[in-house]
Amino acid sequence: MFTNVVARWPGSTHDSHVFRTSNICSYLQNNHRSLDDGVLLGDSGYACSPFLMTPFATTRTPSQEAYNSAHTKTRVVIEQTFGRWKRRFHVLHAEIRMAPEKVCMIVGACAVLHNIALLLHEPMEDEEVEELADVDPYHGPQQGLSIRDHICQTFFG
Repeated sequence: MFTNVVARWPGSTHDSHVFRTSNICSYLQNNHRSLDDGVLLGDSGYACSPFLMTPFATTRTPSQEAYNSAHTKTRVVIEQTFGRWKRRFHVLHAEIRMAPEKVCMIVGACAVLHNIALLLHEPMEDEEVEELADVDPYHGPQQGLSIRDHICQTFFG
């Protein structure tokens, strides 16, 4: 189920920019104190931060490989959710040629209707499994590297 939808950016806007400018990111920047608060998972297009863990670009140890494997297996669930959402609402597969305000409403409505379909146990037509897409890696400050190393050593070492 979708718990938060930000549908106010054009489709060409990078996911990390949408997240960086979201209320959830602001909330986490101000309120996230420790791993007990949980973490989000992002692909290599995101900056590693204390509340958003990314994969290791290159693994040097078996614990880093195990971390990346667990990270991928967990993140693929989200990618598959987006795949199901697009299959349920074919309008989301390509460019929607309408006014941006209307497109935002359509995306939001599809998210709400998807959640309702899940609550009502509506079947899906097909259950394809989608692979994770390749992402251009993020190059910039990464404030969560020491926390990622701690997670890697504590849980995968």
